[in-house]
Amino acid sequence: MIPPMGSRLQLATWPLRQLWRLIIVIVGITVLLIGIAMIVLPGPAIVVIPIGLGLLGTEFAWARRLLSKAKAWATKGVHALASSKPK
Repeated sequence: MIPPMGSRLQLATWPLRQLWRLIIVIVGITVLLIGIAMIVLPGPAIVVIPIGLGLLGTEFAWARRLLSKAKAWATKGVHALASSKPK
């Protein structure tokens, strides 16, 4: 059952939802920035960046679109590598 607008239950859950969203944003941006730093530092940037985008994608459409484009780009790269393999 959905509580009526302005009810105490709805007012009590709103700050928790905003807190959860803030936590997701902070963790997602941190993971994404660490992944970007791993482009020039030693580390698996190719794994960490999509994880950060996936976290941010749970809350933001732009991150979902960017992750989708990255998946398409990676798939094209894999197919290009597979087709250029000497036989």
